[in-house]
Amino acid sequence: MRHPEWIKVPLTGTHETKKVLRRHGVSTVCEEAMCPNQGKCFSRHTATFMILGDRCTRNCSFCAVESSRPLPLDPDEPERVADAAKELGLKFVVITSVTRDDLPDGGAG
Repeated sequence: MRHPEWIKVPLTGTHETKKVLRRHGVSTVCEEAMCPNQGKCFSRHTATFMILGDRCTRNCSFCAVESSRPLPLDPDEPERVADAAKELGLKFVVITSVTRDDLPDGGAG
């Protein structure tokens, strides 16, 4: 069965983007939430970074991010996200976070 041209997504560059993300140990909502557009974004060397860990304290039915007791905050995370963004050559960065009901300020600090 042939798929229409508009549904085909080039995957060139996807593995390179994943290598950068792994090298810097950063999480993305693209991967953690199983975004269906991940291949398209990664092929363009872009991603939406997810901070405060990769585990959420809530269990929303619409979200695929793992829900469990989160790990302690990583004080080096901001620098690792910045380094990954720089290596990917990004001109702007989109950052989101998991919900951290376990923290008094919800992770705002």
